Amino acid sequence: MAFKGVCLFLCVFCFVQITFQQNGKKQRQSSKAEVVSMKMFEELKKEIQNIREELDLLKEQQSLQTLCLKGMKTHNKCLLSFSEPKMYHQASDVCIAQGGTLSTPDNGDENDDLYDYVRKSIGPNAEIWIGINDMATEGNWVDMTGTRITFKHWETEITKQPDGGKQENCASLSTIAIGKWSDKNCKVELPFVCQFTIV
Repeated sequence: MAFKGVCLFLCVFCFVQITFQQNGKKQRQSSKAEVVSMKMFEELKKEIQNIREELDLLKEQQSLQTLCLKGMKTHNKCLLSFSEPKMYHQASDVCIAQGGTLSTPDNGDENDDLYDYVRKSIGPNAEIWIGINDMATEGNWVDMTGTRITFKHWETEITKQPDGGKQENCASLSTIAIGKWSDKNCKVELPFVCQFTIV
């Protein structure tokens, strides 16, 4: 009888032991499967994010192409004119809302192209805001990023621009003055041209 009890005990013990081992294997396999599927999920999530970023870039490039078709492409920039007069800050806000800035010629060729574009798109007697001001420090003319400008095209033969002192802190380009610049009161309303950088 004692022998049967010991055998029964050993059988039950072995059965329990085998059951625990099998459950342990299943748990380890399940755990490995969960790790693999989480890793695959994270990789898939990363791929989807990359595709979204590429799609956003393509949309931006397509938008710039549309702007270039409506406006003018010059020197890695698209120019788009707005003939409705606005104060300097309002004009700047319109450009920013479109994804650009007020046009800022960086050299003589860009200034000539802007002058030609303004004559064709707004008119031969137009004056527009450009993205240059000395609002922060009088006489320190900077572009829309706050960087001091290196190219200047002030009208100096007749009116000796800039001549407005603290009352005139925003720059304009005049087609009557053949693309020369003047300083003006920022509250004056003028047409403007936005520029968009082509990457």
